[in-house]
Amino acid sequence: MTDITIRNVRTVLTMDDGGTEMSDCDIRIADGMIAEVGPSLIPAGEIVEATGCLVTPGLVNTHHHLYQSLTRAVPGGQDALLFGWLKALYPIWARFGPEEMRVSALTGLAELALSGCTLTSDHLYLFPNGSRLDDTIEAAQEIGMRFHPTRGAMSIGESAGGLPPDSLVEREADILADCILVIDAHHDATEGAMVRVGVAPCSPFSVSRELMRDAALLARDKGVMLHTHLAENDEDVAYSQEKFGCRPGQYAEDLGWTGDDVWHAHCVKLDGAEIDLFARSKTGVAHCPCSNCRLGSGIAPVRAMRDAGVKVGLGVDGSASNDAGNLVAEARQAMLLQRVAHGADKMSAREALRIATRGGAEVLGRHDCGQIAVGKRADIAIWDLAGIESAGSWDPAALLLAGPTRVKHLFVEGRQVVRDGQVTTIDLARVISTQNRLAAALAS
Repeated sequence: MTDITIRNVRTVLTMDDGGTEMSDCDIRIADGMIAEVGPSLIPAGEIVEATGCLVTPGLVNTHHHLYQSLTRAVPGGQDALLFGWLKALYPIWARFGPEEMRVSALTGLAELALSGCTLTSDHLYLFPNGSRLDDTIEAAQEIGMRFHPTRGAMSIGESAGGLPPDSLVEREADILADCILVIDAHHDATEGAMVRVGVAPCSPFSVSRELMRDAALLARDKGVMLHTHLAENDEDVAYSQEKFGCRPGQYAEDLGWTGDDVWHAHCVKLDGAEIDLFARSKTGVAHCPCSNCRLGSGIAPVRAMRDAGVKVGLGVDGSASNDAGNLVAEARQAMLLQRVAHGADKMSAREALRIATRGGAEVLGRHDCGQIAVGKRADIAIWDLAGIESAGSWDPAALLLAGPTRVKHLFVEGRQVVRDGQVTTIDLARVISTQNRLAAALAS
């Protein structure tokens, strides 16, 4: 792999333990890792000029449903709460196949890359018409994104008291067997891995207690992480109390769904006891502020979580409930919501950006990522401060206050995935054309 020297950086936000910020320096990449950071380095390999630019670690997305990029702004689901929104979309998703899964993943991953994201998870919990998790993994490999897909599942359909239609649920034995297959085929536990696989039953209202318990046992036997939705809104909490006789946090703990190998999406309605439980057990949270606003779910208690020591990362959630996949815009929304809820001094632009980088890496168990530091993976976002968004800004590091929201250059494992604001690894115009054709076919 060719060495790369990023030269004349105006400001580097390292996100290291001390929160170091550096000015007028260079970064050298070698073998997919950060080899040197400092002023006036001896250039080696390809030279990338970063005069006037801000450099951050690549952003990390801890919760997504990539397939949903084919169903943005669908009538009937635009103004519904979570359960009503799902019921409007399930019949459309049931018509997907492998091509829809792959193309929607390419679209969603490219959108993330252009917003500075280098590592993303994905929660795929339905597999209609021959679709496989492999479809999305192949898309991530084509784009060059570091990927943490999760093998989701739904097993309780409407006829058994669940929310999804029966056509989208699977036999629990088949779910567990396929989890083993995809983990064995794709999971890489080594440092610097480009693909790691997780186990992710969709939610407490679409799978049984038995599947939740068995999935946790399987994941720990295989040494992979666990993910699901939890406490997303008031309906979610009410369902847990009615069906299980307890709040979502107690349900999770009883079934083995707490620990440093677990992260839950949303957690908008966690109470104080549940926040303390997550802090003690080192359970992670994927905070999805834009989707939570779009679905009217509420403002997650991120300030209380952070103050208690809970690991928090950001997630754009699905593009049918966001309806975008811009991670730097998500970080800004996270900052603004905590200020609305608690005051303007309760979350700084720097803290929100740290959640979007180092925070997300920690939630996903990726201590090799999320920092600009020697020995870490070369996942690097370069932001051009010469545009209109930053004109007049006094603080080059205040990215979430003054922009930009689109990255200039992006490196993943030392490979340039975005150059001068354009994705380099795929024909994006062709992908968009195919995406629009597929969406039109679904709509008709």
